[in-house]
Amino acid sequence: MPRLLKVPALASVAQMPTGHIVELPGRGSTYVYDSGPCDGPTYILLHSLACTGLMTWYPALDAVRRFGRVVIFDQRCHGQGISPPRLLFEDCADDVAALADVLDIPTFVPVGYSMGSLIAQLVWRRHRDRVDGLVLCAATAAVSRARYERVATGLFAALVESLTPAPRLYPPAGEVTNSFLADYQWVLNQARATSPGGITRAIAEVVRFDSTTWVGDIDVPTALVVTMKDRAFGVKRQQWLADHIPGAEAVPVEAGHAGCTLQPAAFVPGLARAVESVHRRLPAAHGATQAVR
Repeated sequence: MPRLLKVPALASVAQMPTGHIVELPGRGSTYVYDSGPCDGPTYILLHSLACTGLMTWYPALDAVRRFGRVVIFDQRCHGQGISPPRLLFEDCADDVAALADVLDIPTFVPVGYSMGSLIAQLVWRRHRDRVDGLVLCAATAAVSRARYERVATGLFAALVESLTPAPRLYPPAGEVTNSFLADYQWVLNQARATSPGGITRAIAEVVRFDSTTWVGDIDVPTALVVTMKDRAFGVKRQQWLADHIPGAEAVPVEAGHAGCTLQPAAFVPGLARAVESVHRRLPAAHGATQAVR
């Protein structure tokens, strides 16, 4: 008897929050959701490759908002984010600090998923005085660590950039409707909001990324959500990263690499445990009060 296709149990998009376009001086504009000031710290959520900010994080919004202010935005070459001719993760990290300046947020906790976890590491490296803690989900220090692998992935990245179309800004994704399978329709529309050129540039940066020589210097409270069924970054790479960040706490979840959106029942409780782990270790001035909503 043929196996039936298992349809992911998506979180409902019925109460999807709305954001607005924010201009980052000298950099460009991006789509931002901001839950607003509160008594707790600020968590800036950085999304996965080929996703928009809300597509990655909408199932987890309520869970993270228990601990403080939540900010989500579309990163470069994704959704309604800045659309430069070339994508560099260093620029993405600087965008985070620039957005925090515009929103009058002095310090914050980057929370990154997959591609976003790589950028979160760079935010710490480039803006250490702004980072209170880190939450890294489906994360790695490098896709390839062996010398021959680094050469191969470097060549691949160069070919990707030279042979694929340039990134371009697509129209905003459609609004949530009351049609049949509205949740799936919304997620599909969000996935279509990023151009192929943007996706390929992001892939090139992912394969080039390597933080193995400096992750051991990370000196802020850190937790990692380890996706135990991950076929993209794998479990060993994630565990290596957890083992090499001093004091990091690893939270395993039974989900794959797209678990943030496609397996929220498994991912969201694990994320909440990771955020709580960092939250309770933040300096008292930032982490003493939970902003329960």
